[in-house]
This record gives sequence, structure tokens and C-alpha cells, in this order.
Amino acid sequence: MSDTLRPEDEVVRICQELIRIDTSNYGDGSGPGEAAAAEYVVAQLREVGLEPQTYEAEPGRVTVAVRIPGADRDRGALCVHGHLDVVPANAADWSVDPFGGVERDGCVWGRGAVDMKDMDAMMLACVRDIGRRGIVPPRDLVVVFFADEEAGGVQGSHFMVDNHPEVFEGVTEAISEVGGYSVTVTDRHGDEKRTYLLQTAEKGIAWLRLTANGRAGHGSVPNDENAIVRLAEAISRIAEHKWPREYIPSVRTLLDGLSELTGTGWSDEDLEELLQHLGGAQGFVRGTLQDTSNVTMLDGGYKHNVIPQQASANVDCRFLPGHEEDLIATIRELAGEHVEVSVLHRDIALSAPFEGALVDRMVEALRTEDPDAEVLPYCLSGGTDNKALSLLGITGYGFAPLRLPADLDFAPMFHGIDERVPTDSLRFGARVLGRLLETC
Repeated sequence: MSDTLRPEDEVVRICQELIRIDTSNYGDGSGPGEAAAAEYVVAQLREVGLEPQTYEAEPGRVTVAVRIPGADRDRGALCVHGHLDVVPANAADWSVDPFGGVERDGCVWGRGAVDMKDMDAMMLACVRDIGRRGIVPPRDLVVVFFADEEAGGVQGSHFMVDNHPEVFEGVTEAISEVGGYSVTVTDRHGDEKRTYLLQTAEKGIAWLRLTANGRAGHGSVPNDENAIVRLAEAISRIAEHKWPREYIPSVRTLLDGLSELTGTGWSDEDLEELLQHLGGAQGFVRGTLQDTSNVTMLDGGYKHNVIPQQASANVDCRFLPGHEEDLIATIRELAGEHVEVSVLHRDIALSAPFEGALVDRMVEALRTEDPDAEVLPYCLSGGTDNKALSLLGITGYGFAPLRLPADLDFAPMFHGIDERVPTDSLRFGARVLGRLLETC
């Protein structure tokens, strides 16, 4: 194997091959699982002399991990992690086969191209380069490809933290998805400026189920205890509730930095003009201005002429740090006396400092490839496997570096249709990530 091969030379191929392995996670235990993708990752690592380990939470739910010893074994190790599963895709909605991994119009298309087989490919390409060239990083690297992130990590990161914490022995910091990508903003001088969003915080998760109880009966008979009506009223109250805004440090720093860059002022009451500078990424930022609650699933009734005695809905709630108990209490109050609220899954909110040696190295790695880049922190409205790692005292960041074209509406493609990532962005990310791993 040529020792001149570099991460950017094979990252596109790896991304395509990973996308072609269907790892759809339906959240109910069905689906193909991650075993085939894990087998692929293991083969790629072994080809360059590394010896990864696999961990199977349940049949087919496989996580892969490998530790690369660093020069200073006394320093805290860095965990670089991704997840192998993806959300499902309805092929009829796509203009390409979502699991074809096709290259078209300068992009790799397919489910996972954005979330997050692009970063998985960067990780694999960089770690293969380390193995191939015999590089000794400054500190230990623990590289992990998790199962089950798209269903809360129960069979992936949480399984590993609960059952195999030894994998993360000595790890103090971690990097993963949904950060490090660029948005192009117009600065105060009218010039376009690439600004990279480094994820330093993420909201907590509360997946709730509303269950309304009532009196069953014939569809032709008036019924003032209709479970579906009670559920609908509860949903309406939740949907109409205005969650109060709160600007946590990462959000305020982002808004202040964006204001300084663009010359656009903002206030607690009005930041619409400022957010417009973020393009499609503004959705993620809007989701971090307050707690949120979105109804995502409904289940009620079983025949047209039968009033059921029970109906249910699932609500996806995301809360800012310190808001968990208040959010759940508010949902219970809004649901009302005839609707029970149960917690299906909950996970913590995170916040990390936008400073320190690792942040400095991430910024330097970006600016080496893009010298005029601005870098600002932001809070993710969703969640990552960094939540599970935080239970071991590991500080996590989102850093999947991508230099993106100004006209690509990237952020809405997370879990979206026709998901795709530019090939040039993949190569850029491989160079940046490789530099970080050699200097961290």
C-alpha cells in the first residue's frame, strides 16, 4: 500500500461505501442494525495494522472501538466518535437511491451523507493514515463508532458507558458530530465571510408520551369523555404554549460574535435580522433560544364507528441546561387531569467552554486550511453521544469540519430528503481532522 496515500485521497470512497450499507434505525428494535457497517469499519482498520474491538449490545447492534497510544500517556486521552446508524429514508421521496452512495453534481448523495457517515468517513480515513504511516499522536486517541445514536444511544453509547467504561479509561475530552461546518455570512463591509460553528453545548432530551383516557362507546352516541378529544385538547394547549426565552452563554456568544461580524444589532426582543445571516443553520439556533415541545406521533382508535377509551401521542421535548424538571412539570400541567404523561427517554443537556487547548487546536486546524475563517460557538438543538460520555466526566464538542459552498442549504438536510455532502468538503474535512489528531 502506498505510503503517499492521504486521508483526502480516500475519504469520498469510504463515505460512499458506508452509505451503501443500510443501517436504518427505526427506534423500535427493527431494522438491519449496524453489524455490517461495523464489519466494514473493522476491515478498514485492520488493513492498516490496527486491532479494533467490537461490542454487541444486542444481536446486530454493534459498536467498534480502537485505542491508538499517544506520545504522552499521562495526558488525558481524546475520544473521536461517530455513529453508524441512520434515520430511515423513503426511497420514493428521493431523487436518487438513498442507499446508493452516488456521486453527482460534485456531491455524495445518500442517507447519512450529512448525519453522519461523512464524519465516519473522515475518521476512518484519518485513522487509516495514522496506522499506515505509524504516526504517534500527542496523546492517546480512542476512536469509537457507536450503534443506536438515532434512538438515544441505549444500545450504543449508553450501553458502552454502562457496561464497558474501560474503553474510555483516561479520556477527558471528546469530539463528534454537528459542529465545525461553515456558513457564509455577509460582513459589515459587504464581503462574504465563512464562519465555522463549533458546537460547545447541546440541549437535553425528554421524549414523552401523552395517554388520554376516556369512555368507550358507539360512534353515533354523544360522548363528553372522548379520549381522542381530550388528547387533541392537550396537544393544542402544548402547541400554543410560549416557552420563555433564555440566552445561555454559548448562544449569547454566538449572537454577539455574529453581530460584531455583520454589524447587525440585536436585542432580547428582536434578533430576526441577525438570524437571517445564518441561512439554513438558523433553525438549529432558533431551537436553542428556549425549551421546545413538538408532537411527533399519534395513535388513537381502531374502527370508524367506535369511540376508543384511550388515545396517545408522542412529544419530543428539548430543554436548556437546568430546565429539565420545569419542562416536564409544565407539560404535565398543560396535558390536564385526563391525560397521563410518561417519560420514554430522557438525557441531559451539556455545556462546554469555548476556550482551552483543544478548542485552540480545532480553530488552528480550521484556519490552516481556511486562513480567513471566523469560528464561533453554538448550542445544538438536538443531541449527540457526547451526552453518554459526559457521565464519565468527558467534556464533549461537535467538530465535523466541512467547508461548504455558500449556496448549499446544509443544515436542513439533517434527517432530510436528498441528503448530500460536497466531495470537496469531505476532502477539506479529512485534512482538518487529520491535522487536529496529529496536534491535539
